[in-house]
Amino acid sequence: QVHLAESGGGSVQDGGSLRLSCAWSGSSEIRYCVGWLRQAPGKEREGVAIFDTWGDIYYANSVKGRFTVSEDSATNTLYLEMNNLQREDTATYYCAYASDSPCYNSMLRDLSRFGNWGQGTQVTVSF
Repeated sequence: QVHLAESGGGSVQDGGSLRLSCAWSGSSEIRYCVGWLRQAPGKEREGVAIFDTWGDIYYANSVKGRFTVSEDSATNTLYLEMNNLQREDTATYYCAYASDSPCYNSMLRDLSRFGNWGQGTQVTVSF
């Protein structure tokens, strides 16, 4: 069972920046897809940024050019650097893991392949 734990959420003003971290453990797989998903109040969960061990990276159109996903493979830590945050970025952010799977762009919308999730961290953007 893969365990994931997010940190780094908080409140920020419009245009500000935050960096989220996700420490994960419990897997020795060499092939997987990991990434960040979010759920805004009253909305469905959606993919934000995902990448896999094949080097594929996918971003939601709404965050392209503002968010950057990266991983420190030595420590199994996933990061999401978020710049120029907007009110519509307010959401609970989750890191998630898809076992033995490459990422596909469709996985930004179809989240069913992600079998392991963290508890989430809240990001609130205000004027």
